[in-house]
Amino acid sequence: MAGAGLRAAARRWLPCGGQGGPRAASSSPSCPGCGPPGPGAHCPGAPRSAPAPAPTGGAELSAHLWARYQDMRRLVHDLLPPEVCSLLNPAAIYANNEISLRDVEVYGFDYDYTLAQYADALHPEIFSAARDILIEHYKYPEGIRKYDYNPSFAIRGLHYDIQKSLLMKIDAFHYVQLGTAYRGLQPVPDEEVIDLYGGTQHIPLYQMSGFYGKGPSIKQFMDIFSLPEMALLSCVVDYFLGHSLEFDQAHLYKDVTDAIRDVHVKGLMYQWIEQDMEKYILRGDETFAVLSRLVAHGKQLFLITNSPFSFVDKGMRHMVGPDWRQLFDVVIVQADKPSFFTDRRKPFRKLDEKGSLQWDRITSLEKGKIYRQGNLFDFLRLTEWRGPRVLYFGDHLYSDLADLMLRHGWRTGAIIPELEREIRIINTEQYMHSLTWQQALTGLLERMQTYQDAESRQVLAAWMKERQELRCITKALFNAQFGSIFRTFHNPTYFSRRLVRFSDLYMASLSCLLNYRVDFTFYPRRTPLQHEAPLWMDQLCTGCMKTPFLGDMAHIR
Repeated sequence: MAGAGLRAAARRWLPCGGQGGPRAASSSPSCPGCGPPGPGAHCPGAPRSAPAPAPTGGAELSAHLWARYQDMRRLVHDLLPPEVCSLLNPAAIYANNEISLRDVEVYGFDYDYTLAQYADALHPEIFSAARDILIEHYKYPEGIRKYDYNPSFAIRGLHYDIQKSLLMKIDAFHYVQLGTAYRGLQPVPDEEVIDLYGGTQHIPLYQMSGFYGKGPSIKQFMDIFSLPEMALLSCVVDYFLGHSLEFDQAHLYKDVTDAIRDVHVKGLMYQWIEQDMEKYILRGDETFAVLSRLVAHGKQLFLITNSPFSFVDKGMRHMVGPDWRQLFDVVIVQADKPSFFTDRRKPFRKLDEKGSLQWDRITSLEKGKIYRQGNLFDFLRLTEWRGPRVLYFGDHLYSDLADLMLRHGWRTGAIIPELEREIRIINTEQYMHSLTWQQALTGLLERMQTYQDAESRQVLAAWMKERQELRCITKALFNAQFGSIFRTFHNPTYFSRRLVRFSDLYMASLSCLLNYRVDFTFYPRRTPLQHEAPLWMDQLCTGCMKTPFLGDMAHIR
């Protein structure tokens, strides 16, 4: 029904020839978004007879621009029938690359935030414990204890400039999205951000994050565990600035990072989860269903995780049952990713039933046994699992997926829990109308900028102001400070760029696999490059409401 509604809306939209009905017949000679055609110009599909004369200027031209604006508003309203919302499925799997599950024989998994999905209730615990470590062991001011975790402050994928104490969102072209730079808990004015980077909002490549998200002075926060780290870092900076205390930015950053690390190294997080698995572990039944289904269809499974065996064992017993190891052909714990994928020196060590290290040399990887450390090169030699018949799932684009795709040719699947919430927002009527009108208004600005008299410039300025307000509204639907993890105002984020580069598939959780056959083929949709855009039906981005036909465009070839 949704597709039929869209097609019907598209037919109502055709003011420029095509298959339009009565509305098309009564349309004005030029598209509302195109304005009066210039010399020799022609809108594909538009009537070629007697175009209305263009207004000459002044109040008449201003009225013409606002008339086009109102026409576009009406068309955008008609374009979006009620059923256009909720078209995206939060439980779907999205493909960056064509992949057939029929060809996948071996499935690999990370543990944290892949096999085991954790509730957001874990983040305040990490934040509070690290905050207390800063105060009690690193001798930070007691006043920091007044800060509590704010789950709506930061998003994944942000960059932190250590020397400038600046947390910011950067797009795929290395530009800071203005309005998304924070020092502590306070936004930094756009003018100051530009001044800090030498008169530009562009971050040069040599300063940006390296292959694993760590540059010389800029760190990218890529995993979900980094959310409480960003929040704590911002709160501590906020306290020092608010109390006019001098501090070394690099020392403060390292202390906060070390405090967060201590929460993990000392096993505090593991203790919380083990004490209340019902509270912290989500979708355990679905994890069991995914693994059982794959085994039933003759697939081989393996687990490579940085977590310790005792923690993984208790979690898997909770989700899958005491015989969980029988589902896996190989289990590797404390793997030390990402060096597991690049460092050939660390050998595998076998653990006994109590988790104690054994000393025997590993010549094979046996089903039902537990191994620690090791490296991927020995793993490949011992298993002969190579190339695209292996599909590995993880949540960290760098530590889990990058090397496997780029160096070893495995297929990769990214688990992005935030995807579910973002799709639900995209499906709302408010988002759909805001974005569609924003795109249409952008097209009007692009086409009407040829008018540069004083009255027209005032109209264009009003449109630009409205466009910026729409952008801010759309951004705030996702996160008031930083917006969506996938987009800046119009470009993909740096996070999105890495997601596309390092994953064949991405999804909100592993349970999404239950919605597809084990021989399903994922086909990524062909999206238009900018020079291909005129061949596509979605013309809102250019402000011209039409479906162009190749025959009408033959004269430009």
